[in-house]
Amino acid sequence: SPRLRPVGVCRMCVVDVGERVLAASCVRPCQPGMKVQTASAKVEQHRAMLTRLLLSDMPAERDAASSGKPCDLEALGQRYELLDDQGQLIGDFAARPAAALDVSPALRLSVPPSFVNSGNVGEAAVQGAHAPRSPERPRDMSSPVITVDHQACILCDRCVRACDEIQSNDVIGRTGKGYLSRIGFDLDLPMGESTCVSCGECAAVCPTRALVHKPVTLPVLAGDDLRHVDSVCPYCGVGCAVTFHVKGDTVVGVDGRESVVNHARLCVKGRYGWDYALHPQRLTTPLIRRSKFYPKGALSRQVQTSAVDPSAGKQRKPGGIVDYAEVLPAFREATWDEALSLAARRLVELRDSHGPSVLAGFGSAKCSNEEAYLFQKLVRTAFRTNNVDHCTRLCHASSVAALMEMIGSGAVTNVFADVARAEVALITGSSTTQNHPVAATFIKEAARQGTKLIVVDVRRVDLADFATHFAQIRPGTDVAFYNGVMHVLIAEGLVDRQFIAERTENFAALSELLLAHYSPEQSEAICGVPADEIRAIARTIGRAGSMIVFWGMGISQHTTGTDNARCLISLCLMTGNVGRPGTGLHPLRGQNNVQGASDSGLIPMVYPDYQPVGDAKNREKFERAWGVPLDPKPGLTVVEIAHGALHGDIKGMYILGENPFLSDPNTAKVRRALANLEFLVVQDIFLTETAEFADVILPASSYLEKTGTYTNTDRRVQVGRKVLDPPGDAREDWRIICDLAGRMGYPMEYASTDEVFNEFSALAPSYAGLTHENLGLSGKLWPCNDPATGDGTQILFSDRFPTPSGRGQFVPCPWLPAKELPDDAYPFVLNTGRVLEHWHTGTMTRRSHALSTIEPEAFVAVNPADLSRLQIEPEGLVRVSSRRGAITLKARADRTVETGSLFVPFHFREAAANVLTNDALDPFGKIPEFKFCAVRLERADG
Repeated sequence: SPRLRPVGVCRMCVVDVGERVLAASCVRPCQPGMKVQTASAKVEQHRAMLTRLLLSDMPAERDAASSGKPCDLEALGQRYELLDDQGQLIGDFAARPAAALDVSPALRLSVPPSFVNSGNVGEAAVQGAHAPRSPERPRDMSSPVITVDHQACILCDRCVRACDEIQSNDVIGRTGKGYLSRIGFDLDLPMGESTCVSCGECAAVCPTRALVHKPVTLPVLAGDDLRHVDSVCPYCGVGCAVTFHVKGDTVVGVDGRESVVNHARLCVKGRYGWDYALHPQRLTTPLIRRSKFYPKGALSRQVQTSAVDPSAGKQRKPGGIVDYAEVLPAFREATWDEALSLAARRLVELRDSHGPSVLAGFGSAKCSNEEAYLFQKLVRTAFRTNNVDHCTRLCHASSVAALMEMIGSGAVTNVFADVARAEVALITGSSTTQNHPVAATFIKEAARQGTKLIVVDVRRVDLADFATHFAQIRPGTDVAFYNGVMHVLIAEGLVDRQFIAERTENFAALSELLLAHYSPEQSEAICGVPADEIRAIARTIGRAGSMIVFWGMGISQHTTGTDNARCLISLCLMTGNVGRPGTGLHPLRGQNNVQGASDSGLIPMVYPDYQPVGDAKNREKFERAWGVPLDPKPGLTVVEIAHGALHGDIKGMYILGENPFLSDPNTAKVRRALANLEFLVVQDIFLTETAEFADVILPASSYLEKTGTYTNTDRRVQVGRKVLDPPGDAREDWRIICDLAGRMGYPMEYASTDEVFNEFSALAPSYAGLTHENLGLSGKLWPCNDPATGDGTQILFSDRFPTPSGRGQFVPCPWLPAKELPDDAYPFVLNTGRVLEHWHTGTMTRRSHALSTIEPEAFVAVNPADLSRLQIEPEGLVRVSSRRGAITLKARADRTVETGSLFVPFHFREAAANVLTNDALDPFGKIPEFKFCAVRLERADG
């Protein structure tokens, strides 16, 4: 494989260089005057004999490959005419030579008991001296996603190198002796019990099907005729290039595709988490509420620890995804014409009787740029309001606010892969291996090549194992920590004076604050990091020639999130780490199209490409393009819209692909807000918790069922291509939006999504010149000065910033505590976030068989010392309570969490973390405080 370091293990690439023995060409360097024969009779005879020997040891029946192709070894067998039509070996070596081996009982018994106990070894392989004389190496079925057939392994070490060198996970090695030598996982555990993260890279490079992806939908045979569709992964903001393998009307497998983004790497979600689109619970017919018998909100209480079953009048314990049998009786099936006409009529009635400001729309960062553009256009033209927002408000709104204020742009200034050229990389507020696993592989690879990692977090995240410095700060103290670091940089003269003088403003004000109030000792008292470590981190940064900074929602999801981001920007400005290779500011985007949805205008205060709605010239530009007068007032944000619905100021909503019931903070308040709406339209692929409140439900298309563009965290615009047709009567989202707009009196007619994209790019200067056609298979970075041949601009702001003065602006930020602090009644600090296997509110991933099998239920991560103090057993049921509600879930002992802190993933409706969270807002980014609230932990039995 070209992605792996050559090691000369399999000897299949031998060539004749005129020496006594043939040389492995992958590791033999060329020399002057060397004559090389690559396909002589001698060489071909050697390869044929080696292929025969390897095939002779293969098991008679092996697992099929998800791509439907012969494995590499079978392909060689066919080339040398060693296999018959049934794939069986022809000739004298057809009988397995292992049968003649005299293997000692000790070697037979070298199979570890863990394999035997998990049912992975045949009885003959573990009976010692009484076993047959043909030892079988074990078969390991313990992983939910990969079958391990040790008998089919030729010990080429491709899987070892893929795990170590491509993914940097270091799980696979070798174990055993002689004929029973085999690959092993960690300390020779079954694969499913090891630290394997199920990325599937080992199976992707295996040449013999010793490691095979288990079927997710249908099994695939080598002779199957498959369609192969090149597209993009539908999950996180990395935007990995993938190829979907399709059998009939079913996706049967996914492979990583070579791309500048991911170099064919994938994570567990991208490789195994796509079968949600084929789930039997897909919505396929429009639905209308039977409102007379089923009031809104009556069914939604099941997300709490107990729920009212309105049909039985009894308390019951909830669990899992939405129960369709319980919810669907509240709705009746309808035609598209009936559903869309009702939706349009009611929204127009509310608009005309109460004014446009009573309507609002939530778009989705899971949808394409074209759909985001059309959705915000619908709200602004047909609704006649700017009350349109999406989930960037819940992830990086504070980051964008700080970036716009200080450097004039909300974009990342460099791509994540440029960490390879950085002397230092700072990763802060991000569990990158969980949330952006493929990006994390590039960071780990850079660390192994000499980049110094500085990791700052409230938990000991996985990247801390690769770090030169790890600072575990107290929750909510980011500003104090970074102010202390910057104090040292200024005090010790480690700043870039020339960059500060030529390209920034207001440095004196920042220096005055930092030198007066944030010495390392003063910062230590707040953040808990020793003063000497703060100095060491500052010196590592100040003495480096280049530094790139990555941050996640551990920075942004605070009431001080904008201040947190301001500090990171100031840190880069004062050290001159913007606009050069190996430098830059990179807030890692959470969902697949957070960047693109924001670029497309799904933000209440700006039109597409961040053009403020309050600017008369911008408004005139879009009025000419769209043909109607536009509201000059900025609209409400996600949380402000929910507050408006609660108080009756927002009366009608259209929600596309979002699930605010689980994603927004303070679920009890969100429930009351949704129930208080006079009319709600929900467009989605499943019956979500939010859809339970709808008056009209419109069945939409999944990512796999439409063509559109998506912009990843690097600013790379890529085309996601249609793989399947929507099920039943479900429709593509962009067609539904256009149909609804027309029924509301504003016609939007397009022949295809590339027409929509052309209209958008003509109005968005950053996307100027880009088209579906010139994006091709690899996509392009915006801005792209030469779309015909160029790849776009990787590094932004090399000469000036897009601010009125062209300079970056320092903003001094004193540390402020969180809005809700722990006390005697609620002594713990709660942090929320994601786990590797799940995404957002679990609507998709919990309907993926592999992902839900690996991580099936909610948990709270607790330091073992706190469990012991509270006399709570690991995996025991506990109750976590805040001032807003309580949830019951299992306690998981986790030493990465500091004492006094808890971590709860927010994917699980039966223990919804946002029942607990605080809806207090950052005053600048208007983002809620997801990462800090006071809670109590106790045994569920009291």
